[in-house]
Amino acid sequence: MRILLTNDDGIHAPGIHALWRVFEDWADIFVVAPDTERSATGHGITVHQPLRVEKLTFANPRVRGWAVNGTPADCVKLAMEELMEEPPHIVVSGINRGPNLGTDVLYSGTVSAAMEGVIYGIPSIAVSVTGWQTVDYTVAAETTRLLCEKLVARGLTPDTFLNVNVPDLPRERIGGIEVTKLGSRRYQNIFDKRTDPRGRVYYWMAGEVHDVDAGEGTDIQAVNSGAISVTPIHFDLTNYSLIQEVSDWLCQKTAPVDEPDQSKRKA
Repeated sequence: MRILLTNDDGIHAPGIHALWRVFEDWADIFVVAPDTERSATGHGITVHQPLRVEKLTFANPRVRGWAVNGTPADCVKLAMEELMEEPPHIVVSGINRGPNLGTDVLYSGTVSAAMEGVIYGIPSIAVSVTGWQTVDYTVAAETTRLLCEKLVARGLTPDTFLNVNVPDLPRERIGGIEVTKLGSRRYQNIFDKRTDPRGRVYYWMAGEVHDVDAGEGTDIQAVNSGAISVTPIHFDLTNYSLIQEVSDWLCQKTAPVDEPDQSKRKA
């Protein structure tokens, strides 16, 4: 068993350390992660400067690692194309500090690294703890191990990965696992306008989160209720129901396009 670990908090972040500790008795671990924090980089890749790689040494010979001066997506690409002699059986991205709920997934480097794994055809998981001051990643790491064991045993429909959010709560207060859909979030008061000592205006991006859709069945609702959220995410963004409508706007004929049959999804 080979597992590729990455993240967007950087290779020295405690969340990724918790992952390799929970996996090292089960698999050969390959850690390829940014050398510093690359949060909110989305699915960006580095094309205008060279990527540099530093090999790291670990006490456990089953753990091998490289720090990369690039994005999480860069890390997965480098691992697949250059650093690993054989592809991994699973890609795990995390454990991220802070939630990746609802529309956060569009900005998240953590989620994008898992998506990159799926692009390569590898079952993948992105995992986050919802607290920003988290010091104990044990529950999140153990949950990730459980989900990986299920993935190996049962599989998952192609082009789909799991986005996992674990409430920042003591183990006894976590209310199980719920399979969810993405909610919707927006950020208000996004920019803090400031002036530097030379009188020049600059902006610091911050913002207060506002949950637009935190209804029943969403990842936001699950986490707010104290449950671990597991959301299957598909990277095909096509709105199949509008293909004919847009074709009608353009007065063009279009070949029939069938939406993927979700009934074929493996358990």
